[in-house]
Amino acid sequence: MEGIESIGPIQGGSFSQRVNPALGQTEGVSFKDTLSGFLKDVDQMQKKADQSIQRLAAGEITDVHQVMSASEEANVAFNMMMEIRTKVMDAYQEIMRIRL
Repeated sequence: MEGIESIGPIQGGSFSQRVNPALGQTEGVSFKDTLSGFLKDVDQMQKKADQSIQRLAAGEITDVHQVMSASEEANVAFNMMMEIRTKVMDAYQEIMRIRL
């Protein structure tokens, strides 16, 4: 039986900063890279859930709990991604309303 895999660490091992050893400087992880990595993780979870369902239908997996766990994990990750998208769009619309 497989355990639940986490979404995964953000490149650099730190959410807000990573160190460039060549320059001795600390640079922030870009928002684009963070979202891109998260989208890839969500996509992998969706594919893993789809494969588990196909393997269950083919009779290769007999543990329904494993399939349901992978499907629910992918569902939660997708819902979180959609909530993040909604919050980003709300923030963008709020910024666009600001008069300069």
